[in-house]
Amino acid sequence: MRKILRAAHIYMIIGVVSGLYYRELTKLNDFTGETQLGVVHTHLLALGMLFFLIVLALEKLFTMTASKLFGWFFWIYNAGLALTVAMMTVRGSMTVLGAEAGAAITGLAGLGHIILTVGLILLFVTLGKRIPAKGAAVIQISPTKMPSQQRVDS
Repeated sequence: MRKILRAAHIYMIIGVVSGLYYRELTKLNDFTGETQLGVVHTHLLALGMLFFLIVLALEKLFTMTASKLFGWFFWIYNAGLALTVAMMTVRGSMTVLGAEAGAAITGLAGLGHIILTVGLILLFVTLGKRIPAKGAAVIQISPTKMPSQQRVDS
């Protein structure tokens, strides 16, 4: 759970710094047009910080880290988000500085989105394996009572 919280915290810091970078770079260059730098901040806060806070809550409920797939999800998702945001930052900075972004930057950004999608698929597979099937017996342990079995109806 600490690793998930640490990831959310790091994305929060990078998200805030990217907002500052966007504001200062556009101000220094008297840039008033559209640039991808304007959405790097929100991508990091939504797909990074908020996403991992939700994963933290899911971990508390379903102990997803017990699955071997969780590690795959965690690193693949982070790689995809890092590549996506890095290419958005490069492309946005080039726009502000008046340079043309090449096809390689666009291709890498697309690859980042594909890797993100693979990470999301792994998250759902991991979560699906941790949620008991309908009608399956679930053992609930209470600190004050003996374990009991209940049927899952949802």
